[in-house]
Amino acid sequence: MTPRPVVPGFHPDPSVVRVGDTYWMVHSSFEYAPGVPLYRSTDLVSWEQAGHVLARPSQLDVSAAPGSGGITAPTLRHHDGRFWMVTTNLADGGWQVLTSAEDPLGEWSDPVRMTGVRGIDPDLAWDDDGMLLVSYAGFGAGGPAGLVQQAVDPVTGAALTERRPLWQGTGGRFPEGPHLYRVGGLWYLLIAEGGTERGHAVTIARGPSPAGPFEPCPSNPLLTHRGVESPVQNTGHADLVQRPDGSWAIVFHGVRPRGASPQFHVLGRETFAAEVEWVDGWPRLGEWLAPPEGAVEAADDLSGPAWVAPRRFPGELLTRVAGGRRLAAADPDPASEDLAFVGRRQEHEDARFRAVVRVPDGVGGLSLRIDARHHLDLEVDGDRVRAVAQVGALRSVLGEAAVTPGEDVVLEIRTLPGEGHFSSTALAPDVLVAGLAGPDGTLAELGRLDGRYVSTEVAGGMTGRLGGVWCARGELLVRSTTYRGADSPAAV
Repeated sequence: MTPRPVVPGFHPDPSVVRVGDTYWMVHSSFEYAPGVPLYRSTDLVSWEQAGHVLARPSQLDVSAAPGSGGITAPTLRHHDGRFWMVTTNLADGGWQVLTSAEDPLGEWSDPVRMTGVRGIDPDLAWDDDGMLLVSYAGFGAGGPAGLVQQAVDPVTGAALTERRPLWQGTGGRFPEGPHLYRVGGLWYLLIAEGGTERGHAVTIARGPSPAGPFEPCPSNPLLTHRGVESPVQNTGHADLVQRPDGSWAIVFHGVRPRGASPQFHVLGRETFAAEVEWVDGWPRLGEWLAPPEGAVEAADDLSGPAWVAPRRFPGELLTRVAGGRRLAAADPDPASEDLAFVGRRQEHEDARFRAVVRVPDGVGGLSLRIDARHHLDLEVDGDRVRAVAQVGALRSVLGEAAVTPGEDVVLEIRTLPGEGHFSSTALAPDVLVAGLAGPDGTLAELGRLDGRYVSTEVAGGMTGRLGGVWCARGELLVRSTTYRGADSPAAV
């Protein structure tokens, strides 16, 4: 069986907690707002998005975030009747932000800053005295300082102790993503190491206290796919959770690369899950959990929780008007970090994004992007619609057609599998096709682009593809949007 993600698409750095019979999980969101998507499940397999933790501007400022800047590696925990979430905002100089809520579906508090906790990937744990311990990958004046820990006041965010070093892993680079658990009379420290690319791994150690000293598991790594022939690579950054019946599971991220060497992944780091068994006091990975297969179709007016925008909240760009939503331009450069764009994640290997739009006076349309400088656009401008590829600083028109100014236009971008064995398209993860959709489902193609140019391996960074609407000048009226996806092209 080919492993499939339990939360597909750009949902990296999962952190999970169970309260009663419900599991709650959060993920990194980087430069996109709202921040820290929140999911819930009753079985660890089928997840639904419940909203975002950082859901309002008073909680989140990513206005200065570069691509893959902003919110990284949150931790979600439940303690003393409250849910707690901590993460790092790399975009506003404030380092760690801690927020809490009694009800995760309600409003989360405005964040408390931990300005004395300088690093990334913060974890939350409480010792026997109720002291909050924050473990993280520390930064110093000379650069990374390894995995460290401090006691912190959750009310003020003040650090109560100096840093103390923790276990640094098994020798892999970038020890990060620590999570502490008390299991029986021992404390377990789960970390990521090896970097979040092909060398990624999960390792674990245990000790008598949350400060250690920590003894590494003799069968480390607990999880890695480095050097392994698997459709899922870059596995790492994990979190453990115990079920009501006492059994355990683990969530972690990985990527699904496609195409020929060096292979390319386009969906970002996705969340997977697996069973965990305890053997001689150590966790061991069991069978992967398998979500149901099938096509997904979602029609939306840009109001659901799936929609995000880079550097600002969608509500700062969108206005509800008669017949749809109006998207106002922000920056005229289609390759700008500040371009007005509102999108949702591509969550399947084969997908179709469709938007019915009207451009009465301006320039805008539909886009499939991985960052500000790597995307395929459909651009409506007066009486023309163009398919345009943005690859770094190069912007190239692939094809165009005439449209009636001021009337609705149905735009569609599809992803198709590469063809052949030794052709150039066989090297690609997929092929992107852009055009005008007809009422019978046909597509009048205007241009196509090798999917490598909208991949992480070309663009760099930590995110995945999003499809959505954009506007570079004037206003774009969005009548409706539709996303259809599946992990089999025949199902799309």
